[in-house]
Amino acid sequence: MIKRLKSIAVLLFAAAFCSAQQARPLKSSDIFREIKTLKHIPKVLYLAAHPDDENTGLLSWLVNEQNLETAYLSLTRGDGGQNLLGTEQGPALGLIRTHELLAARNLDGAKQFFTRAIDFGFSKNTDDTFKQWNADSITADVVWAIRKFRPDVIICRFPPTAAAGHGQHAASAVVAEKAFKAAADKNQFPNQLKYVSVWQPKRLLWNTFRFGAVNTTAENQLKVTVGQYDPQLGMGYGELAGLSRSFHKSQGAGTQSVAGIRTEYFTQVAGEPSKDGLFGGLVPSWSAKGYQDIDADLNKIIAAFNFNKPDLSVNPLLALRKKIAVVKDLNLRQDKLKAIDQLILSCAGFMGEVVTNQAEVVAGEDYDFRLNLIARAQTPVIISQIKWLNEKESPNRKLSEDSLITLAKRIKIPAGTQPTEPYWMANPPKNAATFSVPNDTLIGLPEAESPLNVVVDLKIGTDIFTVKLPLSFKKLDPVRGDVVEPLRVIPAAELKFTQSVYLGNGEDLTISFFVKRNADKAGKGKISITYNGQSIGGVDVDLTEKNTTVNYMLPKSVWGKINSNRIPIEAKLSFDGATFDKYQVVVQYPHLPTLQYFSHTTAFILKGDVKVKAKKIGYIPGAGDFIPEFLREAGLQVDVLGNADIMDAKKLAGYDAIVAGVRLNNTEKKLGIWMPMLKQYVNDGGTFIMQYNTNQDVTLSDLGFYPFRIANKRVTEEDAAVKILTPNHHLLNYPNKITSEDFKGWVQERGAYFPDQWDQKYEPLFEMHDTGEEPLQGATLYAKYGKGHYIYTPLAFFRQLPAGNVGAARLFFNFLSASKVNEQTP
Repeated sequence: MIKRLKSIAVLLFAAAFCSAQQARPLKSSDIFREIKTLKHIPKVLYLAAHPDDENTGLLSWLVNEQNLETAYLSLTRGDGGQNLLGTEQGPALGLIRTHELLAARNLDGAKQFFTRAIDFGFSKNTDDTFKQWNADSITADVVWAIRKFRPDVIICRFPPTAAAGHGQHAASAVVAEKAFKAAADKNQFPNQLKYVSVWQPKRLLWNTFRFGAVNTTAENQLKVTVGQYDPQLGMGYGELAGLSRSFHKSQGAGTQSVAGIRTEYFTQVAGEPSKDGLFGGLVPSWSAKGYQDIDADLNKIIAAFNFNKPDLSVNPLLALRKKIAVVKDLNLRQDKLKAIDQLILSCAGFMGEVVTNQAEVVAGEDYDFRLNLIARAQTPVIISQIKWLNEKESPNRKLSEDSLITLAKRIKIPAGTQPTEPYWMANPPKNAATFSVPNDTLIGLPEAESPLNVVVDLKIGTDIFTVKLPLSFKKLDPVRGDVVEPLRVIPAAELKFTQSVYLGNGEDLTISFFVKRNADKAGKGKISITYNGQSIGGVDVDLTEKNTTVNYMLPKSVWGKINSNRIPIEAKLSFDGATFDKYQVVVQYPHLPTLQYFSHTTAFILKGDVKVKAKKIGYIPGAGDFIPEFLREAGLQVDVLGNADIMDAKKLAGYDAIVAGVRLNNTEKKLGIWMPMLKQYVNDGGTFIMQYNTNQDVTLSDLGFYPFRIANKRVTEEDAAVKILTPNHHLLNYPNKITSEDFKGWVQERGAYFPDQWDQKYEPLFEMHDTGEEPLQGATLYAKYGKGHYIYTPLAFFRQLPAGNVGAARLFFNFLSASKVNEQTP
């Protein structure tokens, strides 16, 4: 049974992979569900803070059992979370989590929306959260989603209190209640009314919960039973929910598919109370709006639906379409016409795609494409018109039943087409907590619609159906079979520093660039280097070759006089009359389509007293971070260690320090086997640095060389004051003298999961705390072990070092150099 469920998930997700790139018919069971949904008027909006906050069991029930149009509004894309799959952090992680969420929605059938809010990491209460988030801005985005989607019921996952467990969770409830009231007020966010009209949902509810020891449910609350078995799915809604939630793979959120019914609880927050279920007092059907004939027609279509011949429903649906087309309620009419159009195409078995064998294209250049069209219905489907990007044709050609038509076309990608990237990442954010969006009408969308489409007009009966088919990439993968993905537009050229960080050690710096020419046309170019908008150098470059590396000597006389210990520098490439200051980053995981975004061509010069005495570092990968790359760019040899390396005592002895990646105890099941070897390495004189771990899903219950206990204690204020407990400690004096200045400019947080109890053999080095909380001394624990050094530090070095934080680098270099302290000369 388990294997069968997995195969269902793979098949469904394979369809999700292609759904945005191909027009494909729904399965008969999905068509039947959507016809039943067409019969129902109410809509439901579920609202929370992050991807994976949503109650997938409830969403599955609302969509598949109640046949209601349902959406999940996540305030953020989860940018501040952790990544168990790789090194992506920040917006890049948010991009991954966006597509994991879309895959989850493809399974449970709900829609997906977002706001512009950036997940800046854990916060402890709403006061902390709204120091970062602009409450009015986020409320405006939620109001926009309400006015656009027009839900009758809004359900929050969390309360606005400490029971939410996270400040952003609680803030989502605060914003929801404000938006619930503001959406109907024409004086609130009036600029939106150019595109949408005011809307008042009937009620706002809180979906109470039992999470661990926290139980907010009560028997006097509104209750519904969910999780029922659905024979058309071959599983219960709780089982479907487990599959859906398990797509949050970057978060390690794999969830059991639990069969059987269960109870969901709700309490009233605002609006009209209901004593008759979630939907009491709502307009449930067409008949209640005075359209009894539409209800009657739908009942006949549902009763006569043939799962083996869904095309028999085409003509009845065409007749129904004419009745819906004259419904007076504009929003209802538009919603239901869109739904019935998709149903008619699905019942007709229509598939369309426009594909090429190249994954990447450049604006202004020509490529070969194939337009593939097919229908499987006795009712004639006629190709009325094809609008290519730069021309039209009217073939008036019938799609023969179940016979594929292929039309070849050479298409020029229009000059000026922007590179493909997530719309919320195209421009720098407005601030640390809000994305910048180039067009306000994009707000809320998971991703922007492709600007490159072939538009096909199909005539079915007397009606015209317009289908947009995005230009796509298609290949045959020997393992996965057909892979259809979005066509990715890339710039004519890209420019990247070969290092993101340079250590200014008092000498001239050799700055290196990687230049990539994507366009066919070659030529000469020039790289200009700037600091704070002012030129500090430049170098000519020959772009005859596709890939070129260019070096430039940046004199100390130039960078040395800049009054900053963290110098951000930028570079631009002038080539063929255009300027290029970005480079492509590709994200590829088996459960996702290929994703791309572009990073600005920037680097940091770390200036000042930044020393490191260690030279050879062993790194044991955990959940994924950039620290190995940072250390290599600082000039250290970094070897990533596997099982054979760690079990070789002689090899371990050759490293000045060994560093455990973040959450190693949560991700590596062999840690228990390795720990004796690591203890012996330290006992013989080595240095072992263990970064933060959570206390969930652990391999070892005791990570310390001497006992300590990890607690869910953290310092989320990145500017929290730091008290140095032992100023004369060698870890704080060699090779860099550490002071409170080294804790300035940290990003997102100080650290998480601090130990709260430890053996007296440990020395705590720092004391810090968030506003109004007790002091914490578990930020770094040091212990001498045999001849060597054991350091446990939950400080967020994995965030600070990639950000070019000088103080964090100085402190981490001291940790790496612990075994060298006795080598210093008087």
